[in-house]
Amino acid sequence: MTGPTPDFINKPHDSMPHKIFLVGPMGVGKTTIGKALAAKLGYSFKDSDHEIVARCGADIPWIFDLEGEAGFRQREQLVIDDLTRTDYQVLATGGGAVLCEENRQILMSRGVVIHLDVSLEEQLRRTSADKNRPLLQTADPRAVLLRLRQERRPLYEEVAHRRFEFGRMAPQRSASIIASELGFSKRKGE
Repeated sequence: MTGPTPDFINKPHDSMPHKIFLVGPMGVGKTTIGKALAAKLGYSFKDSDHEIVARCGADIPWIFDLEGEAGFRQREQLVIDDLTRTDYQVLATGGGAVLCEENRQILMSRGVVIHLDVSLEEQLRRTSADKNRPLLQTADPRAVLLRLRQERRPLYEEVAHRRFEFGRMAPQRSASIIASELGFSKRKGE
């Protein structure tokens, strides 16, 4: 188990944020850690990808097949605009949510943005068997992940107030570290 590597980015944020938005590449644990963080804080949890599927009644690969990535990104922008209006919430965004300038502005202005990351090897291990990731349905998913990391990392850094790389740490422990670094006091008995 590797330890956390929090990177503190000098951007102002509420000392006790009411809205926490998780960004980062696919497979870094935004949903898993987000659920644990929301439970720890007593906040609600939403995942923008899951919300898109629920609202349109179709899975993401189907949306990509029918509407292409541009159609999916349009749906994603509307969902993120809607979901970021709710207080006391942790929101996990899709890996490509930061591609849209409007999403970046919304995320930065409406809450605290946490950039989660893992090594490329760990990301590949986590995503290798997942057929619900249309961008990885290729002969060389490693090359795709590497390209996406290079293209998107500057955008994650642009929006993030904090960055954490947890590796294989348990989601509850990762959530505790994030909560502590954001200024939330520990619950009794922890």
